[in-house]
Amino acid sequence: MSEIVASLAALAGFVVGAIAMVAVRPRDKKRPDPTDNPESVLPQGVASVLAVLPSSAVVLGRDDRVLRASSAARAFGLVKGDHLMAAELLALARQVRRDGEIRESEFEVARHKFGMEVTTFAVRVAPLGTHGQVLVLAEDQTERRRVEAVRRDFVANVSHELKTPVGALSLLAETIQDASDDPVAVDRFAGRMQHEAARLTYLVQDLITLSRIQGGEPIPTPSCVPVDEVVHEAMDRCNTKASSKEIALVTGGTEGLQVWGDDELLVTALRNLIDNAVAYSPENTRVVVSTRPAGDTVEVSVSDQGIGIPESSQERIFERFFRVDAARSRATGGTGLGLAIVKHVAVAHGGEVTVWSKEGSGSTFTLRLPAFGGTAIAVPSTTKSLEAAK
Repeated sequence: MSEIVASLAALAGFVVGAIAMVAVRPRDKKRPDPTDNPESVLPQGVASVLAVLPSSAVVLGRDDRVLRASSAARAFGLVKGDHLMAAELLALARQVRRDGEIRESEFEVARHKFGMEVTTFAVRVAPLGTHGQVLVLAEDQTERRRVEAVRRDFVANVSHELKTPVGALSLLAETIQDASDDPVAVDRFAGRMQHEAARLTYLVQDLITLSRIQGGEPIPTPSCVPVDEVVHEAMDRCNTKASSKEIALVTGGTEGLQVWGDDELLVTALRNLIDNAVAYSPENTRVVVSTRPAGDTVEVSVSDQGIGIPESSQERIFERFFRVDAARSRATGGTGLGLAIVKHVAVAHGGEVTVWSKEGSGSTFTLRLPAFGGTAIAVPSTTKSLEAAK
């Protein structure tokens, strides 16, 4: 009996559900379909084009509601939900909707991502279709602006740095001509001319080196480079300058290490670090070049007992032509490009350069370079192995 009652109850439930569905269905047919509204439908093919555009793209409806927005537009904060957040863009879109004319402009957006960041956009706004829709394209120009600013500064700095020795050479030549009957004066001014000519030569060489590596591209044909040979060659090129100040150049650390890279570029980078250490160290001190394995990298450090670098300047010392003490740099004959070259050489090798410094206590610059074979292992040189066999 209970089974019959349960079956009847189930049948009754089914009938009630069927009646409810029939009652609801006519009302569903009366609901408006959003696609029936032409103002909310994008022209054919527009959605596919917007999906592949690298720039920020937004389509606004007649009521300023966002109908479609690219992921870039949302990532930059131009769109939230179905609202366009930039008031300048919204005003521009309304003007385009009124007169149908394409407009271009630029504007900036401040973002709180890593501190306060300002992004510059080049904007193009155009009418889309015949239902009051507007297309907004915003191209991020921040990096291009930064590169242009760096290029302008670089040209200005190069012009200034070239003008100084060239002007000095011209003036010294005139002075020698006027003092042609004074051998002592001629000899003194000729020495000054040689100094300025050498400074000009170093500047040109550094500019050529920097232009070769500043693109950030990796070394095209890296090879196994013995670190000991790089250290010895760099120290040999700096030995004369160090001897004139009675500064001892000392090596230490692990021998037999090898790295991937270009030996000449690595010698240039290390020479610049040693040159700086000698130039900013007092007489009768020492500069230590040490090497050590560090997992998959090799660390080459240059330590001095010099004047040190103020903490406020340490973030900028790898910029081109930046000088902590401009007067002292010119007195030592520096071009202001040495540390910039070191940084670019490190980046080109897939490594990095860091600095530790304290005013009055000296500085330590460390080059970290990828080890040959993926692991920093000391390999005895062939010369030492032969000597041991004897």
